[in-house]
Amino acid sequence: MTGRRAPEGAQVSGPALGRDAGLADVAAWLRLIATPGLTAAAARRLLGAFGLPSAVLAQPAARLHGLVPHAIAQVLTAPPDATLAALISRTEAWLAAPGHHLVTLADSDYPARLLDLADPPLLLHVNGRRDALAAPSIGIVGARKATVQGAKDAHAFAAALSGAGFMVVSGLALGIDAAAHAGAMSGAGGTIAVIGTGVDVVYPARHHALAHEIVDRGGAILSEFPLGTPPLSHHFPRRNRLIAALGQGVLVVEAAERSGSLITARLASELGREVFAIPGSIHAPLSKGCHRLIRQGAKLVESLEDIVEEFPDLAAPSARPAGANAATDPLPTPADAFGAALAYDPVTLDALCAGSGLSAEAASAALLQLEMAGAAERLPGNRYRRLG
Repeated sequence: MTGRRAPEGAQVSGPALGRDAGLADVAAWLRLIATPGLTAAAARRLLGAFGLPSAVLAQPAARLHGLVPHAIAQVLTAPPDATLAALISRTEAWLAAPGHHLVTLADSDYPARLLDLADPPLLLHVNGRRDALAAPSIGIVGARKATVQGAKDAHAFAAALSGAGFMVVSGLALGIDAAAHAGAMSGAGGTIAVIGTGVDVVYPARHHALAHEIVDRGGAILSEFPLGTPPLSHHFPRRNRLIAALGQGVLVVEAAERSGSLITARLASELGREVFAIPGSIHAPLSKGCHRLIRQGAKLVESLEDIVEEFPDLAAPSARPAGANAATDPLPTPADAFGAALAYDPVTLDALCAGSGLSAEAASAALLQLEMAGAAERLPGNRYRRLG
């Protein structure tokens, strides 16, 4: 991973916005991200020159003119227009609800990994656990029109990674994203959905229940866009760069040769993150993107251990590969994990744990190995049975 580096113009002096920021601070930050024509790069130049947004807005237009066009300087030094005033009011009301947060570039808990980006967001809207953004995490991305097996693989890997203590980061899209979010919620880590709309807009609309469940079960919905922002096509590449940056690595489950997931993987690689890919049939169109990544140096993944062995100090002790910590017992192997507890009749995860004495995390990891080997099958209702 690359070291933390502040992008040009990102240094912000003065006191941080903090968790108890006044409404004036909120309004000032919103003016920097929502003033028409003011680019993020120009806003960072202003912050670098004058400090916090409130200091920027206190400058006379003549002092701003050297850093932004004259028309933008005039807008920033005038009272906000009706549209911007409505956004400020709407955001202040949104912040009054439990679990709603703004995290700014000046806050001490701004996600450090996002500073590896050349253009880190000035402001993040968070619905859910604010501290989830600092947890060890792995992005999972892939095809929207996923195969049944691809969705199962995304769910299984997400469950195992969550059981190993990682947050699973994805984009709330159809297919692989949805399966990854759902799988992650079965483990201890949880999941973060990074979206390309306002944090108060769920897209696709059919994922309303999923979005609520992510928040209710200790995860978070994250967006850099102002409240009410609709799903515009050019916002999703910006969302993908946050998925690439936020975690320690990115796992691509299924991807065609021309896929946005490959762009996310490339961004992750450029940021020094680990890139993982699940192989598939040479005849499957949705395997070709993963095979291309593997040829370019991504790590071929068959089991949870293929991922966690790259992060021996971050994974939960029960998920670390043998030898990573001499004081830690290795994961059980697929051959001896469950004994007679996993039979040909469907059985729940709770019953497997009771019959084998394994923790839920260790059982999930062992089941993932069995599923990848074709020796076990996951059924509706989170039940399992032996195959072969």
